[in-house]
Amino acid sequence: MAGFWGRRKREQEELTAQDADLARRAQQALVAADERIRLTSDELVFADAELGAGPTADLRDALEAVRTHMQEAFHLHQLNHDEIPDTPEELRTRNARIVQLCEWAEDLLDDRTESLAAAIERARRAPEIIAKVRADAARLRLRVPDARATVDRLSARYSAHALSQIEANPAEADQLLSFGEHGAGVAERRREAGQREQANMALEAATESVRRAETLLDAVETFEVEALRAESTLAAIVEDSRNDIAVALKEPHSPAVSAAIGELQAALAALPAAGVNTDPFEQLSRLREANSGLDEAIAKARERAARPIPPVEHVRHAIDDADRQLAVSRDVIAGHRGWIGADARTRLAEAERVRGDLDRHLGGSAAAATAIDEDLREQAFAMARRAAFLASEALQLAQRDIDAARPQPEQWGGPGYGQGYGPGWGGGRRGGGGGDIMGGILGGLVIGSLLDGMFD
Repeated sequence: MAGFWGRRKREQEELTAQDADLARRAQQALVAADERIRLTSDELVFADAELGAGPTADLRDALEAVRTHMQEAFHLHQLNHDEIPDTPEELRTRNARIVQLCEWAEDLLDDRTESLAAAIERARRAPEIIAKVRADAARLRLRVPDARATVDRLSARYSAHALSQIEANPAEADQLLSFGEHGAGVAERRREAGQREQANMALEAATESVRRAETLLDAVETFEVEALRAESTLAAIVEDSRNDIAVALKEPHSPAVSAAIGELQAALAALPAAGVNTDPFEQLSRLREANSGLDEAIAKARERAARPIPPVEHVRHAIDDADRQLAVSRDVIAGHRGWIGADARTRLAEAERVRGDLDRHLGGSAAAATAIDEDLREQAFAMARRAAFLASEALQLAQRDIDAARPQPEQWGGPGYGQGYGPGWGGGRRGGGGGDIMGGILGGLVIGSLLDGMFD
């Protein structure tokens, strides 16, 4: 008993210590959150001055929400220290709520101030950024004449279609640089007038304009290098394509290989003569596509040669076998509808679905078709065998259900009941392993089914 009371005392002391720690945490959190609100309020004033009221609206709303909820936290703290005695549970609940409210307030203010940090930093650096925009614009203007000269030089070698992607770049870059310089001036004037939000918007637009102008000028130089590389690659692919055609002509031919050879020959024939302005990118793309098509056709032809295609007769025999298996399964299941479960019905439905897909695969009725295209034989053969297999499974499952549902000899009134039918009644018994049904199917298809119906 002394041990029990000692344990209870230790537990009570631990709980008291935890409550005291929670009370200290609540007081510290309350002070920290209140100071954070005051600090964020000062930051909001600075952010408004630097960015304007629009970008700081989220921070302003967050501050308002935090102030509202912190009133609840201060009220709970006041209740903890008024003259009305409180139970430990009440104090514990209030302190936990104070900690929760203060942590939420600090997390929300952290999130809102972090989202503005980059914009505020940029606003502080606005004079520096304006100077950089002007310096970059002046530097890029020196490249505009060179870009125009490059386009003129390229126009003597490449077609208008090839140059369409960069022909207007120098003029567009010149316009963007003018816009960027104007935007920098607007940003500077708006900033001096205290219109910080408009100043920041103008500075953003000016910076983006100068960046786009540099991208356009870089594209002119990149085009010249890439065009030379495309011409070099084109020469290699032309030689490779001619060799591929020579090899393909020695391969086993199929309609797909012949068509791919013709497409590649047409792409080679379409290459312009020497001295004619060309579009090396377009020619390279067409040759690559035709070359890849020939490689793919040859690979398929080799694969087909390594795997013989079944003759038409084998495909037709497989289709006929599937039809016979389906007919038998349908008759047995239709003759014993009350005994057949879901498994056999599902197999039969799947077999009929595969058989229907086979007809659609062959473009109509497979039985009425006079020829089966070579490209369709392999898949048709596999589908026919699949349908036959499923129909056979359906028949086996149906026989299982029939055997399970049929009354056994001992259920018919004694050992001798059900015997003595004679040879014409399935070998003298009906309750065995299904030999009467299978024999009926093989010898007369439905005799066993009719007998089963008598006991349904």
